[in-house]
Parts: sequence; C-alpha cells; structure tokens
Amino acid sequence: MPFTESPDWTSILPPAIAILLAVRTKQVVVSLFIGIWVGWTILSGWNPIAGFATAIEGCVRVFADASNTRVILFSTLVGALIAFTQVSGGMEGFVQTVTRRGWIRNRRSAALLAWITGMVIFVEANMSVLIAGTLSRPIFDKMRLSREKLAYICDSTSAPKCILIPFNAWGAFVIGLLADQGVERPVEAMVASMPYNFYAILAILLVLLSVVFQRDIGPMRRAERRVRETGQVLNPSAEPVIDSEVLQMRSKPGVRPRALNMLAPVLTLVVMMPLSLWITGDGNLMRGEGSTSVLWSVIAGLFVGAILYRAQKILSLKEIMQVLMNGVGGMVPLASLMLFAFAIGNVCKALGTGPFVASLSNAFVSPVWIPALLFVISCLIAFATGTSWGTFAIMMPIGIPMIGLMGLNSGAVIAAILGGGVFGDHCSPISDTTIISSMAAATDHIDHIRTQIPYALIAAGLAVVGYLWVGFIT
Repeated sequence: MPFTESPDWTSILPPAIAILLAVRTKQVVVSLFIGIWVGWTILSGWNPIAGFATAIEGCVRVFADASNTRVILFSTLVGALIAFTQVSGGMEGFVQTVTRRGWIRNRRSAALLAWITGMVIFVEANMSVLIAGTLSRPIFDKMRLSREKLAYICDSTSAPKCILIPFNAWGAFVIGLLADQGVERPVEAMVASMPYNFYAILAILLVLLSVVFQRDIGPMRRAERRVRETGQVLNPSAEPVIDSEVLQMRSKPGVRPRALNMLAPVLTLVVMMPLSLWITGDGNLMRGEGSTSVLWSVIAGLFVGAILYRAQKILSLKEIMQVLMNGVGGMVPLASLMLFAFAIGNVCKALGTGPFVASLSNAFVSPVWIPALLFVISCLIAFATGTSWGTFAIMMPIGIPMIGLMGLNSGAVIAAILGGGVFGDHCSPISDTTIISSMAAATDHIDHIRTQIPYALIAAGLAVVGYLWVGFIT
C-alpha cells in the first residue's frame, strides 16, 4: 500500500469530502466511496482512472485484515439474532413482561433501562451497544421514544464508559501504548488519568440528565416531539442501516410470546464475552481479542437460540436456517457501510491524514495550552479518520514525551488524548462504533449523527474549559 511520507493538506480531502457529502445527501455509502476514490486518485498522481481501479482494490483489501472481517461478520449476524428473537416471540414476550410487571411504567424508565444496560456491559464497546439496543428498541417503540434517542444513549454509554475502565480491551490497548512510550507504571498512569477524562465523564452524565429530566435539545428535541405527536419512531425520510423487513418480522403464528426466547440468546452474549476474552487472551481478560470475542459471543447466542426454539418446536431446522439467512440478508446495507468505512480509514492511513493533523500542534508550544490543544487535535483526527484507537496510537507518541519536557500534568495529557479520540469517534459518520449504534437502534445513520452532535459538542466544550483550567493551575 502506498504511503505519503510527507503528508500535506490534501490528506484531509477524502474524509472531508465523504463527511460533507454524507451529511448533504444522506447517501452514506456513495459518499464514502467517493471519498475513497478521491484518496486513491491523490495517491495515483491525480489520475482518476487509476484512482478508481485502486479504490476498488482498496475495498477488497479490507478483508485482508481479519479484525475488519470479523467486525463485518458479527454485525451481519446480529441481524439473524434480531430475526430469531422476533420470530420466536421472544421480543414480544420481553416487552409484555417488563410492562406487565411494572418495571417500565413510562418513557423515563424505558430510557433509564437503556442507560443502565449500556453502563453495565463494560467489557467491550460494541457488545454494550448491541445488547442495549436489542433489549431497549421494542420498549422504546412501545413507549413512543425516538430511535435517534436510543442510538444516542447506546453510543454515549459505550466508548466513554469503556475508556474509563482499565480492565477491558480498551484499557489493555491504552496500557500497551503507554508501555511502548516508556511509562514505568502504565496501569497506574491510566487510572490516574481517569479523573481528568472530562469528555467521557460529561458525555455519560449528559445522557443520564437527558434521561432523568426528559429534556432534549436541537434536532433531538424535534425527534422526540415527532414521536410523541405522531407515533413515528423514525424520521419519515429515514433510511435505517438495517433492512425494514427484518424489523417488521412478526412472531410465528401460534407461538406464545415468552421473554425467555429473547433473554436466553442475549444473556449468552453477556456470559460469552468475558469468557471469550479470557480464552483469546490466554487467561488474561485485558489481552483478549475484542473482535474475535464479539463474533464468538454472537455465534453462541444464535446457537443457544436455535437449540431453544427447536426444543420448543417453534421452528424446524429449515425454518431456523431461513430466518437466519433473512436476518443476515437484512444487514447488507450495514455491511456495505462498514466495508467502506474501513476502506476510507485505510486510505487516510496511506495519505497520513492523522500525522498531518497532529503536526498542526507544532505551532503551539505554551505548556498552559497543551492539554486543551491535544484534546482538540485528537478530536479532529478521530473525526477525520473515524477511529478512536487509531487516534490514540498517533497521539500518544506525541503527547507522552511532552510530559517530561514541558513539566505537564501526566494524567491530563493522557486523558485529553483519550477523551478527544472518543469525541471525534462519536461525531464521525465513518466511525464503526457510531455505525453500529445506528444499527442497534435501527435508525438512520445521519439522523443519529445530527441528533447526537449537540450533546457531544457541549461535553467537548466543557472539556476544553477543564483542560485550560488544568493547564493554568499546574
């Protein structure tokens, strides 16, 4: 893969064009491919024909990375899991159970369920999103809460929570980066940074405040008003990243709704995730392979569901396979979106988008401004590239040496990089976690971005103030 050794302003063109077109046209897949094409055209000496051919090949090469393939595969299998829980009567039974027993009495308690579920599942961000979305979506529909609100809750309780906990795949990755930079006690360094991770803390608190006080702002307020007044859980022009046929599947005629038929596969996911991390990490949860563990967990959930439905004589083996294939087929739009998101990430890496944005910090050298500056630059890199982990990898080698050279607060520097990466990841239409949040809530991806950004900007703005304050007092 070609690589630009001296990246310049052209390196930001592919993600900028893709993001602007996606927001303008709402055709995310087409916009992403145009961005990929532009990127490879630049790398092909501005030859659009060679760039187009290389762009196609770049999309194919996405599957050369086993982690990318696993993420796309488990995302499609989630469609089968959703189809299973609907056809078996599990989803309907779950909604009936929680409402009949008085666990969910109103819109506030329904939203609180999503928030609590998202916070409890801390071992992996995508797993948190998938479980919170799967459990809460039918209840949100029943209680007239917008799908945009569900996507926001799922997204803003996943990465922010995971980055505040060292004992998961996120923590293991960050600790590894710190160790690579010569930090003597990387676990202690990460723990010490947690109180300074202003964005992650504020993002979680803003979600909770929105849920408890039922107050919304900007596009989210309009979305909530729409569903309350018209019952439309989606924007009339929305194009969900999951096919509507999967969501409209009904229980098989004659099947008694039972919450067990939904809870058993979902609880299998929850149990299998730490077990899979333990296995793939050779006995160390923190070293486990996240994408492998999620894939194993989803497959285990499907297997348990299939056995359960066959034992109850709800579905024959032929029907199980038919439902599974229908569910997977309904996730083709999501798979396409994930494919192009990974492909544009690769072209950004080849162009050196991250290092170019990071190099902009060289114009600012005052120690007072450094934590806030590192946060802002991390925000920009993650937004442009769609990856928080990639941002951490780019920015840690820049930020860590500054601590000793400039006498900076180490916790604030580490937290600024981590928080900025999570913010940019939240707001970027090409972020895999944000895409999966849209999928889990079955909402339009751009609608999710638009409704979440005001909250993210508030948290980010307050975080900048916090880092400026830290810079002045230390």
